Amino acid sequence: MESHDRNEKIRSGTNDEVLIDARGHRCPVPTLRLRRAAERAGGGQLIRLLADDPLAKIDVPHFAREAGLVILEALGEGQISNFLLKKPA
Repeated sequence: MESHDRNEKIRSGTNDEVLIDARGHRCPVPTLRLRRAAERAGGGQLIRLLADDPLAKIDVPHFAREAGLVILEALGEGQISNFLLKKPA
């Protein structure tokens, strides 16, 4: 597993996925980390964001629309929001 910084990791699999674990951080940190990952990502890249900030449920979809990212999943498990996004090719 390759690490870009302590909170962004690439998971191996059929589709490599950038994992951003922003749990424990408040607005605007989860969205800023998502922005940085999206800027680095190539077309077709999958990005998963985990956040426990309640505002992420509002901020992430709004940012995704502005940035042209596609939300493939938006799940909530207790207080954790789990988003899977894709950067179009």
